[in-house]
Amino acid sequence: MSDFDAVVVGAGAVGLACGFQLAKAGNSVLVLESANRIGSGVSSRNSEVVHAGFYYPSGSLKAKFCVEGRRAMYQFLREHSVNYEKCGKLFVATEESDIAAIEKYYKQGEINGVENARWITGAEAIALEPHLRAVAAVEYLESGVMDAHGYMDALEGEIEAMGGSVVLNSPFLGATPSAEGYDIRVGGESPTTITAKKLLISSGLNAQKCAHTIEGFPKERIPTQYLAKGNYFSLSMKAPFQRLIYPPPVPGALGTHYRRDLGGIARFGPDIEWITEENYVVDPKRGDSFYEAIRTFWPGLPDGALTADYAGIRPKIHAQNQPQPDFVLDSPNDHGMDGLICLFGIESPGLTSSLAIGAEVTKRLS
Repeated sequence: MSDFDAVVVGAGAVGLACGFQLAKAGNSVLVLESANRIGSGVSSRNSEVVHAGFYYPSGSLKAKFCVEGRRAMYQFLREHSVNYEKCGKLFVATEESDIAAIEKYYKQGEINGVENARWITGAEAIALEPHLRAVAAVEYLESGVMDAHGYMDALEGEIEAMGGSVVLNSPFLGATPSAEGYDIRVGGESPTTITAKKLLISSGLNAQKCAHTIEGFPKERIPTQYLAKGNYFSLSMKAPFQRLIYPPPVPGALGTHYRRDLGGIARFGPDIEWITEENYVVDPKRGDSFYEAIRTFWPGLPDGALTADYAGIRPKIHAQNQPQPDFVLDSPNDHGMDGLICLFGIESPGLTSSLAIGAEVTKRLS
C-alpha cells in the first residue's frame, strides 16, 4: 500500500494549487518543498497580477487556464479572505501604430471568452487616468492585483485541513516506478523513501532537473530551459494611476507595465533580460530603459523617481527570438508512464491559471 495517493514536488502557487485540487478530489496528498518556506521561488518574484486572458492563442492551454483560473481565483480569494483588488487594466496604444496590436488582442480576448472588456478612445482613457498618454485603449474590468503569499498560505491551509501535508526542507532526489506507483527519494536532514500512486513535478526553475532524476522518463521529452530575468523598479512618489497600465507586448514578455500594489506602491516591470545563470541582482543602469519605456504612456515621470527594486526569473522553454510556446503538462498519454505529470514552462499566466492547472492535473491523474 502506498504512503500517499499523490506527491507534488514544489510548493509554489501552482504546486500548492495542484495539491489543493488533488486533495479536494479525495486524494491523500504530500507536497515536497526543498526550501525553508513555501512560495520562495518563481511565485515570490512576480507582479501578483490577475490576468484577464486576452494575450493567448485560440485553443491554447494558456488561454483556457487563464480565463478559467481567473474566475476560480477570485472566488477562492473571496472565500478565504485573501486580499485582492479588481482594479482593472488599461491596455494602451500610445501611438497610432500601436492600435493594430491593441485591436488584435481585443479580438483574441473575445475568442478566449474574456468578459467585461470595452474598446475606448484615448480621450476616454485619459478621463479615467488623467496622467496617461493614450490614443486608444481597451479597458479590462476583470484584471486585478492580489496577495500571492496570502493565496499560497490559504492553499497550504486547505491541503492540511483535508489531511494532507506540506513539508519544507525536503528536496526531491528522484523517483523509480514501482508496482503501486513510485518510490520517491527525499533528501534533507533525515533522508527517506516514500511511495505514492501519483507524482507531479511542479518545481518551476528545477522542473527539468527533477525530471532527469525520474527513472524511465524519456529524456527527449525534457525541454531545454532558458532563463529570462525580469527586473522591477519602484516609484518614490505617489502612485500616478489606479488601474494597471500595459503597453503592447514585446517578444517573450508582456512589456514593461505599471501596477499599484496592495500597499499603494507603484511598481514598473518586468522587463526581459536573457541570462545564463540564476541571479536576482537588479542593475540600476537598467533604469535608463525603464524611463524610456514608461514615458511612452506616462510622459510626466520625473527624473530620479525610479529605484531598483527586485527581480524574478521566468522558467522559459524557448530561446530568445523564438516563438513563445504553450504550457507543457507532460502526462501519461504523452510519455507513457502511468500516474506521472511533469509541468514545464509554467511562466505567466501561471499564477492566474494555477487553480485551473490543478483541476486539469487532477483530471489527468484520475
